[in-house]
Amino acid sequence: MSYPTADYDLVLLDLNLPDGDGFAVCRAVRASPGGPRILMLTARDRLADRVRGLDEGADDYLVEPFARPELLARIRALLRREDGGTAVVAVGELRLDTARFEEFRGERRLLLTPKEFGVLHCLMTRPGRAVPAEELLEQVWDEHADPFTNTVRVTVGSPRRKVTGEDEPLIETVIRQGYRLKETP
Repeated sequence: MSYPTADYDLVLLDLNLPDGDGFAVCRAVRASPGGPRILMLTARDRLADRVRGLDEGADDYLVEPFARPELLARIRALLRREDGGTAVVAVGELRLDTARFEEFRGERRLLLTPKEFGVLHCLMTRPGRAVPAEELLEQVWDEHADPFTNTVRVTVGSPRRKVTGEDEPLIETVIRQGYRLKETP
């Protein structure tokens, strides 16, 4: 059984996996420091299974069938727990709400694509630090992304334009090191 190599905020985990035991996966994910939240989605509705799932490390347990609005509300609630109870990442006047997938510069909504949002989130959690393109590729794309393409360069260009407006660029290219968000935009 293989486990993901990228960092994720949330794992939706079924207990009845074709190639393993969901409880074992839950324990392995939970053993990683700073690992993602785990929401178990399963048809196992016995009290003993629900208790075991939570005791094994799940943050929440939802029995199938469930209503989609309830699932989305539980996901939002789990993601709000990030950073001491808030899902908002802020650097200067830039704000990302990771639970609602909304992004702002001041009061202006930026309207980023999911990949652009991921790139900006990665840069905002490391302000002032040059983040290599390889790290952005690993954090924002999946393991099937081609490391030899210019995908990161092209994707970084769009949020760079969207967060800049008429001011100087807030996202800089650091030659041979990657991309950096200025610490106080």
